[in-house]
Amino acid sequence: MAIDVLLLKDIFIKLALALVCGGVLGIERERRNRPAGFRTYMLVCIGSTLVMATNQYICDVFGTGDPSRLGAQVVSGLGFLGAGTIVTAANSKVKGLTTAAGLWSAGGIGLAIGIGFYEGAIVGTVMIFIAMVVLHGLDGWIMSANKVVMVYVEFEHFFALKHFINTVKVNNIKILDIESKESSNVKDEKAAALITVKMPNKRMHDELLEIMKNAEGMSHFEIV
Repeated sequence: MAIDVLLLKDIFIKLALALVCGGVLGIERERRNRPAGFRTYMLVCIGSTLVMATNQYICDVFGTGDPSRLGAQVVSGLGFLGAGTIVTAANSKVKGLTTAAGLWSAGGIGLAIGIGFYEGAIVGTVMIFIAMVVLHGLDGWIMSANKVVMVYVEFEHFFALKHFINTVKVNNIKILDIESKESSNVKDEKAAALITVKMPNKRMHDELLEIMKNAEGMSHFEIV
């Protein structure tokens, strides 16, 4: 069967655009050393574009089928791929949510390109890039100014928890909840806890960490 030059040109444009859009989003994740980076985003975007274009090709050539069927499988399939990037650390901090959401979004952009909705794909890429890069600092500022803060603390011994409680009380910090946890080091027998505190005002997280340095018996602490 002869190669359709116009079709070849169309699919080349679509896949090239998917390569660019996926790469733009992947650069930000690559810079942050995330599990899914530059090439992963490009592959997801290109793959979803090809799937959607193939679905459209089947409908046009054979005159049968649902033009959205394969695309629907991509959306659900990316949910499993994204779930693989989400992990929960020993301190109960969940990581990988932004990466998972980004992969799912890259798939959506690819589907838009595959069906020829270039305007939606380009605008979507710009908006997602803004959310991932430009608004990252705003998200950090909002979290750092939050009165309610969750802190993961590892103690040299269980009695050190009393020193921690006294330290935060002296600084007018209210303890809302204390949850016993396993130490992040599997070979470590130190006591660990996930503690939720409420600040008297919107202090920055650095200030809270400075206060915690004065508590005795803590081997490790971090805000989660």
